[in-house]
Amino acid sequence: MRNVAQGPIAWRSELWGSPPRALATVLLLALLAWGGYHAVEWGVLHAVFRPDAEACRAVQYGACWGVVAEKWRPMLFGRFPYEEQWRPAIAVAVLSAVTVLSAWPRSWRWWLAPLWAAALLLFVLLMRGGVAGLAPVPTSRWGGLPLTVGLAVVGLALAFPLALLLALGRRSDWPVVRTLSASYIELVRGVPLISVLFMASFLLPLLWPAGWQPDVLVRVLAGLTLFVAAYLAEIIRGGLQAVPRGQTEVAMALGFGRWPVQRDIVLPQALRLVVPALTNSVVGTLKDTSLVTVVGLFELTGALGLALGGDPTWRPFYLEGYLFVAAVYWVLCFGLSRYSVWLERRLGEGAR
Repeated sequence: MRNVAQGPIAWRSELWGSPPRALATVLLLALLAWGGYHAVEWGVLHAVFRPDAEACRAVQYGACWGVVAEKWRPMLFGRFPYEEQWRPAIAVAVLSAVTVLSAWPRSWRWWLAPLWAAALLLFVLLMRGGVAGLAPVPTSRWGGLPLTVGLAVVGLALAFPLALLLALGRRSDWPVVRTLSASYIELVRGVPLISVLFMASFLLPLLWPAGWQPDVLVRVLAGLTLFVAAYLAEIIRGGLQAVPRGQTEVAMALGFGRWPVQRDIVLPQALRLVVPALTNSVVGTLKDTSLVTVVGLFELTGALGLALGGDPTWRPFYLEGYLFVAAVYWVLCFGLSRYSVWLERRLGEGAR
């Protein structure tokens, strides 16, 4: 009760405790009111919501949300065949449902791995087609939200085990393992992601045997996985170093082996400590998928360019399209941040 009672008093003191603070508060509130009024006026009061390009051009000051009503399908699904867009919609729903289920600690059981394998297989079958009467769709026509979610989820799922091995390897007592792990992490972290994507797309094919070239999406996914694994490895290593070494020594003195100690004592504590940092890396990876546009894959932001770039009728309304894409990214990233807070609190309560 004491903390609850002090909350409003603390806010009042912070905002109005002295004449300079009161003046700053008034100016800030005035600025927010001015900005909020103009945002509502432009985005709601004078906006056009119906897909009518002529009405949008006739408005002198107002948003044209009609571009979203007209172009939302190519924005979300890219160049995927229009009549088959129910397939990527179901694929994203399946992958999202499994991801949400995996976020619930009570579902962390043995059956989660085969469930993920089935979900990924269904995702690929729905997107690629060629089976069960589904029309085949090459990966060059995949795009929009399914490509963004697929690259982020699959890339992180593949990167995390590799990152765990790299983090443990960098703390290994074996010099060769420690040196190789550290060299890989520092090498990958020393180059930007866009260069990794370029190498995966244009340089790696030169090293493959003639007549056999992996799909560009596979190459990009491999590059993204290797890049993200290096950053996750350093985050996990930070958590491992935060666990008191005395716990490991006591457990081994009681007869535990090296790997059971890491699996049952060290890793659970280390991962719990780095939940905020892991979430930050996940959010960054989700947004970094927009870089695959430079190698010819049109995810969410690239699909927006395709949807509006070739249509002179709606091309002037890029701003509203980008705001729509930004809203989609914000919903995904904000959901991840809220989940991070909830998971950190839940794991903290479980530890006590």
